[in-house]
Amino acid sequence: MSGFSSEERAAPFTLDYRVFLKNEKGQYISPFHDIPIYADKVRHPSMMIPLHSIQGDRARPYLKKKKARWISPLHQGEGEGQMAPIPGHCMADPGHNDEHTGCCGDNDPIDVCEIGSKVCARGEIIRVKVLGILAMIDEGETDWKVIAINVDDADAANYNDIHDVKRLKPGYLEATVDWFRRYKVPDGKPENEFAFNAEFKDKDFAMDIIKSTHDHWKALVTKKTDGKGISCMNTTVSESPFKCDPDAAKAIVDALPPPCESACTVPTDGKIPVKLH
Repeated sequence: MSGFSSEERAAPFTLDYRVFLKNEKGQYISPFHDIPIYADKVRHPSMMIPLHSIQGDRARPYLKKKKARWISPLHQGEGEGQMAPIPGHCMADPGHNDEHTGCCGDNDPIDVCEIGSKVCARGEIIRVKVLGILAMIDEGETDWKVIAINVDDADAANYNDIHDVKRLKPGYLEATVDWFRRYKVPDGKPENEFAFNAEFKDKDFAMDIIKSTHDHWKALVTKKTDGKGISCMNTTVSESPFKCDPDAAKAIVDALPPPCESACTVPTDGKIPVKLH
């Protein structure tokens, strides 16, 4: 998406590795707080594709609040797509008991699973069509999975709702549910559960959930709810008490190791720590 760029710091596959985003002025921004949810008048939610989600990568790092984790290489395959855990301006509130799942939010941005064939670069921001949503329950917490397709994908015009995914990609949604159900099992975790008998809800339902989580984010960034340790530092939200100037954001980046200039080897066991800012 034009106007945004990314910058890597430190060596990939190390705990110091970061991917930072910049706006059209080259100023550092927050991927959580400074990327608008709607990219244009037709209300395509913006979406960031971080390193761990790139389709075709054998190694898939995974972010979990201050802990570097990774998805087991024993459970990778069809159904996972390209997943973006940081669509801007959305948050599953841990203080809100969801009426659909009976569980509180997981205190994370909602996740977006992009189903297209166009492979994106790490840190790239793309516009997507929202198609539907899956209500996953991860260890007692609500963890929504939005299904979407890149508007620049060659097949995007053929997809307008979740029913099109069922029609054009038979078995894909079932494989996606199976993947989300079992992907933590190799690490000794229990299988994940789902509301609605693991059925995907349609586009309109998904847009309602996105709006609800956007409202939760607004409460978070304006300090109307307890952030429970989430950084709300941003450079664009005028009504936020956490807004900082670009120099403060730059100082954070400048304190980190420079980008790795040499080629880096992917570990063979898939255990790849990563952090995203």
